[in-house]
Amino acid sequence: MNPFKEGTTSYHDFEVMKDLKWHCSKCELKSGQAKTWQIWRQEKGLQLDKDEKDNWYKRIHCEGCHQRTVHRKLKSLDRIDVTKTRSGIPSKLAKRIKEHYNYIDAYSLRKEAATRLEIDHREPQVRWKHNEDTNDVNMSEEAIEKKFMLLTRENNLLKSRKCEKCAETGMRPIGYNIDFYYKGNGYYDEQIGCQGCFWYNPDKWREAINEQLKSN
Repeated sequence: MNPFKEGTTSYHDFEVMKDLKWHCSKCELKSGQAKTWQIWRQEKGLQLDKDEKDNWYKRIHCEGCHQRTVHRKLKSLDRIDVTKTRSGIPSKLAKRIKEHYNYIDAYSLRKEAATRLEIDHREPQVRWKHNEDTNDVNMSEEAIEKKFMLLTRENNLLKSRKCEKCAETGMRPIGYNIDFYYKGNGYYDEQIGCQGCFWYNPDKWREAINEQLKSN
């Protein structure tokens, strides 16, 4: 049974992919955003197939458009319970978090209006292995620093795209076009997770670069 609302892009793509074969994302499927396939896996429990490099897609020649394109494939029509849910952030805690960071966007370092800022988890949901614990309204300042940062909607979407690409390819993104990691390298390592990446903690990343410049 198709889990999506009839008439939507995902409904169309499920109908195409229910034959459990590889399908071209350019001429057969309508969903082009990595976020869409993340939702299929994490919110709908749909099992997507992987290529030999453990990617959720496969680059192969398409007989339809005669190009080498990204193909997607359902592994099974059975749905599994893999959803990792957020617990939500109480309004009082949200206010505390914004005040803690003085309403400054972690990416641009600009002070923004409270309504322009979103509270973002440093570790992206695509990397979660468990449901989120309850966010205590009396969470310590240290815990706030460890778990959250502030981003405008535009920068939050940019971070999401970077993190989704990392989850798909295993290649960590860079910040400001500078190939630098304060921990680890450009390859995602389960042992350290997202630590060391600009998008995980822009402040720590900048501090590490400054320290390195001083030492040189």
